[in-house]
Order: sequence, then structure tokens, then C-alpha cells
Amino acid sequence: MDNTQKEVLKDGDSILPKVAIVILNWNGRRFLEQFLPKVIEYSQADAEIIIADNASSDDSVAFLQQHYPALRIIQNNQNYGYAQGYNEALNHVEADYYVLLNSDIEVTAGWVKPLVRLMESDTQIAACQPKILSYYDRTHFEYAGAGGGFIDKYGYPFCRGRVFMNIEEDKGQYDDTCEVFWATGAALFVRADLYHRLGGLDDEFFAHMEEIDFCWRLKNEGYKIMYCAESLIYHIGGGTLPKSSARKTFLNFRNNRALLYKNIPKKSLNILFFKRFFLDLLAGTKFLLTGYYQDAWAVVRAMYAFAKWKKSLRIKRRQLKQHEVSMIYKGDIVLDHFLRGKKKFTDLDPQKFSKDNAS
Repeated sequence: MDNTQKEVLKDGDSILPKVAIVILNWNGRRFLEQFLPKVIEYSQADAEIIIADNASSDDSVAFLQQHYPALRIIQNNQNYGYAQGYNEALNHVEADYYVLLNSDIEVTAGWVKPLVRLMESDTQIAACQPKILSYYDRTHFEYAGAGGGFIDKYGYPFCRGRVFMNIEEDKGQYDDTCEVFWATGAALFVRADLYHRLGGLDDEFFAHMEEIDFCWRLKNEGYKIMYCAESLIYHIGGGTLPKSSARKTFLNFRNNRALLYKNIPKKSLNILFFKRFFLDLLAGTKFLLTGYYQDAWAVVRAMYAFAKWKKSLRIKRRQLKQHEVSMIYKGDIVLDHFLRGKKKFTDLDPQKFSKDNAS
């Protein structure tokens, strides 16, 4: 895009680079019926809208063909999960920017332009996300993404607006634009060329935390991840796996270990995993003592599955760069939250966030 077009973007005109909003669907006709009309109403002037279907067994595709015949549908030949499902679909999409959008999201007027405008302003911004509030409790942030994502020194993820299960009311405290560590996969804006150059999401993750792994790989390449509150969406969350699912617990613990192993610098690797072993056992014990027996077993299974996976992850690790990167919280979010009473992101010490990418 030339400078004239960028200036037009800044002034709020409708001229944008080529943007493709891709909604990955699996048996989600109810969400398509409920949310697709607003996606079209508030996005079609700024982006192409595409549905990627993960071999749904409901009537999703028939519904789309009947009610939205002009809409492009990419049909995957099986349910590849979130990560590979998007990788398969995006191999067939040409654009400057991809928007990976969950099907259970209500978008708002003008939600696309601020994020693309932000990314056009700085070529070092690789990905970003909007402000995400809860669809059902619209005065509060939503669990998966909220006001932008971070991890602590042990790899535990949290957000501005959500620390573990403590979800903040939106009082305008995160109405800004800032750098974060990860952008949510619920509404991920990403440069298409970088998506493909880095190999997209990790297929083997299937679902959960693949966006954190991807953002970390982007940061290891020297890029920035951003949050922009000028864009607002509402998210149901848990559309295919609810928060209380033992399957989700398994994927979260397994995949979190995998993204750490792939991306953490060598000097920190052994001591980190030594500490994480005991922290994960502690988490499993807490599940057990509080009656969540399937989740406790899921933690054990996740540790075993990671051990089996480690050989192939070692090959991936050797193919990647690992650096000290910005926006990692150098504190212990578990101790801070559960023992020191730091319930909100704003309770955390801002001096403990690493500020600079190391080259």
C-alpha cells in the first residue's frame, strides 16, 4: 500500500488493504444464524467474509448455502480442530490481513478499521486484538482475551481484565492502545505474509493456547503484539468446549507446556520445567481436593502426553528462535493472586513486565 492510501486510512475513509475475516465453524449453525448478520452488516465494506467449515455434521453448510449464497465457504474434509482447521483454510485465502474470528462473537459498528489502521501504522506490529467484553454480562470483560493477554515467568496466562477466574467490570480502565504478550484467537488480526512465513498455528495443539504459541514465535522474530480498545466485540466463549471441561483442562496444561518448551530461551529451560512440575502437581492436587476428579486426572494425563510429545517438539524447537522478549510478567501470578491477594491486572507491579525485545 502506498503512502497516499495510508493517509486515507488515517482520515477514516473506506479504503483499506485487503482484509479477510475467516470464521472457523464446526457444528455451529446456531452461532452463524445468531451472529453472522452483524458480521456482514458491520464488516462487508471493509473485508471479505469467509466461512471455513471443519466438516460439520449439522446443517451449517446447507444453512449458509440457502441464506448466504454469495458468501464464500471453504470446506475442510475433516474436523482438524482450531489450529489445523485455520491452517488448511488460510492456504486458500489471499489477503494482506487475516482476521481469525470465532463464530460466537457479536461485532460492533466500525470494529475492523481501528485494528487495521493500527497495524498499518507500524510494520513491526504483527498481530493485534480488539477489546472483548462478555456477551452475557456486557459490563464485564470476557475470559478469553479481555483487554489483551500476558504470561508470567512460569508460563501461566492471564489478561488485562481477567486474572484466573477473577473477571473485572469494564470501567474504561483499559480503554487504550498498548503492547501485550498475546492476542486472543477469538478475534486475531494478523499479517497474512507473517502467518504463512511462520507456518501458521501449530497443528499439533488442536485447540487452546495455539495463539499464545504463535504470538510468542512472532515476538521471537522481533515483532510486536498489540491491543486496541477502539474496536469492541462481545464474546460468548466456550462455544465448543465449556470452561468446566476436563478435555479443556487437558489441552490447556499439555499445550502450555509445549509452548514453553518451544519458545523459552535455553538458559531458562531446565529450571523452568523443574518448577513447573511441582506447580502442575499442586494444581492437580487442588482439583482433587475440591472434587474436580476428572480435571485432576486431566493434569496427570497432560504431563504424560507432553513427555511423549517432547521428541517432536525438540525438532520444532531447533527450527525456531528463542530470545528474551518483551511483555512477560517476571513475577509469579499464582502466588500474587492466591496468596498476596492481587485480584486485578492493575494490582500487579508494572516494573515486573519486561519492556524490550532482545535481539
